[in-house]
Amino acid sequence: MSNRFFCDRISETAGAILDGSEAHHLAHVMRAAVGDSVVLFDGSGREFVATVRQVGKSRVELDVAAGETIDRELPFPLVLGVALPKGERQKWLVEKAVELGVTRLVPLKTQRGVADPGSALTRLRRAVIEASKQCGRNRLMDISEVASLESFFGETPADATKLIGQPGSGTASALSLLAAVQGKANPRLFAIGPEGGFTEAEFAAAISAGWQPISLGASVLRVETAALALAAVAGAIL
Repeated sequence: MSNRFFCDRISETAGAILDGSEAHHLAHVMRAAVGDSVVLFDGSGREFVATVRQVGKSRVELDVAAGETIDRELPFPLVLGVALPKGERQKWLVEKAVELGVTRLVPLKTQRGVADPGSALTRLRRAVIEASKQCGRNRLMDISEVASLESFFGETPADATKLIGQPGSGTASALSLLAAVQGKANPRLFAIGPEGGFTEAEFAAAISAGWQPISLGASVLRVETAALALAAVAGAIL
């Protein structure tokens, strides 16, 4: 079990205090005792060795050693724009996106969307922390507010590689298109639509904005499978 804990207020002089679920995990699941060592991170890229000073029912106080910047990020921004699936598949998508190094996940509002993308943001942001604790990332993947397709397709960096998955629309593979930017630091942006895909008008808007359609094989993939397959390919072609 991981001995990493998230705390957004860490001081090398005053120490750190864990409360809520983090304190419960350390005090009651890990059964921490005074003098035990753990690793803290605050989402900024640094991590800290900390020593338990006091354990309470709902609060753990720690002394903190000097922080160290440890970079476990991809060498380029990786952004997933996704029409979220239903239920627990949302959390699974978020957890695996964190593990694969995704920089930002943008829930997309689409005509055929099957889930309310705004209702689960708090829960999904908590899942980011849990996944980061497990996989060792010191920067938290950002989950943006819900975005319209117009804003996501149009407001992108000029040098970004922009790939859109749409069943039956693309012939080029993601592998070949991402290999063309191997070694470059420009952002990689991916758009994955809902079950049933983007509408013709939505897809046409993406193409007009310079997005490139890609093939993800002969099978029709679930939303989360397509998104994570793209993220995995991008992370393998550095």
